[in-house]
Amino acid sequence: FHSGEREEKCIIEDVPSDTLVIGNYKVQRWDIHKQDFLESAPGLGMFVTVTTPTAEVLLSKLYGPQGTFSFTSYLSGEHIICLQSNSTRFVAFAGSKLRIHLDIRVGEHFLDESVVQAKDKVNEVNFRLEHLIEQIHHISKEQNYEREREEKFRKTSEETNSNILWWAIVQTLILISIGIWQIKSLRDFFISKKLV
Repeated sequence: FHSGEREEKCIIEDVPSDTLVIGNYKVQRWDIHKQDFLESAPGLGMFVTVTTPTAEVLLSKLYGPQGTFSFTSYLSGEHIICLQSNSTRFVAFAGSKLRIHLDIRVGEHFLDESVVQAKDKVNEVNFRLEHLIEQIHHISKEQNYEREREEKFRKTSEETNSNILWWAIVQTLILISIGIWQIKSLRDFFISKKLV
């Protein structure tokens, strides 16, 4: 995505609890003379801030123009990941555009290729088996999180439907009582004027 030099960009990532989140990023600065983005942005760093669903800051750190950040969520919900350059230019003079390449991986543990390429096949199979077990645990956590969200949504829907039913009953009772009151008032009016 593109960003201004002093602009903060935030991404919302829905993460289950106890899940590792790894983010890789690279910043490129716009070159006016070449009319293209430079391969790197030397001297330019990125502030990375991660906020939990309860608005608690989980990570706040300055990184270089290219880097990796990681955190482990302890709450399930929407985590806000914000990136902002550490440019020291004034806002009026910070007109340069930035291109930010961001790759976020949730709950993923990477295979170490040096271990995978080991000559001992037993260690390789054992390592791959451990990796698969970690992935199964992650998938299980993700499914439990989705079940919790579905149950919360279902309860909210049922409460809303119940409230709508009671509101309709109250409205009907109010309309009937107003109708009875109007008929009685009209009848009393006609009797007092001796029209009936």
